[in-house]
Amino acid sequence: MSRLTLADMASRTTRMAGKKWMQKAVPKAHEGKFTAKAHAAGKGVQEYAREKEHASGTLGKEARLALTFAKMGRKRRLRDNYKSRKD
Repeated sequence: MSRLTLADMASRTTRMAGKKWMQKAVPKAHEGKFTAKAHAAGKGVQEYAREKEHASGTLGKEARLALTFAKMGRKRRLRDNYKSRKD
């Protein structure tokens, strides 16, 4: 196993290192494909994602990513709602 250089460690531990991972997670050419699959199956996106989260391959990865994004959205809405009440 190779050792990390100081520059590598700094890039992985800074606050901004992980800020834009969501934009890179889904390439522009693939945007909306999971939603289209869910609607073709006659289900909502989250319902379809929960059903397929244990699937292997790309479909399973897409489903787990959809669930992760939904969870992050819930947390952000809760945080923003709390901040607005505090003011």
